[in-house]
Amino acid sequence: MTVCFTTERMLHFGDCDISGTAYYPAYLNILNGVVEEFWAHLGWPWHEIIWKERWGTPTVHLSCDFSKPSFFGDKLTFQLTVTKVGKSSVGLKHAIHCGDEHRWSVTQVLAASWLDKHTSMPWPADVKAKLESLMAPDAPERRPVGGPQPQA
Repeated sequence: MTVCFTTERMLHFGDCDISGTAYYPAYLNILNGVVEEFWAHLGWPWHEIIWKERWGTPTVHLSCDFSKPSFFGDKLTFQLTVTKVGKSSVGLKHAIHCGDEHRWSVTQVLAASWLDKHTSMPWPADVKAKLESLMAPDAPERRPVGGPQPQA
């Protein structure tokens, strides 16, 4: 799949346990910052959509797989891929590396939500169009049903 956003984060002292190993709750906080940076990169910074437009993008599903530990001082590279865009949701895949070494991966689903009503909402048309433009042309969600399937 096509990576559409890449950023880096350094693991700080407060992100690690007493042994210097990254602590998974800190990982999730870092991941949230990456997602916030992604939305700003797209042109919809959270401070504007939350305070002015009154909608947000809460996580409704999260699955993590940890391959190898990371340590205080490691620089992690986060690669984000849009995997699916629905009426009011977006699927993301995150691959996190330290140098050439894979450290952890995440699948995540965000939902568009009215903050005052606490209900889902359809994506604004411009947001949906931008998210769809980031999907790989060969993504399963872009192939017509019954259309040619890629060769394995």
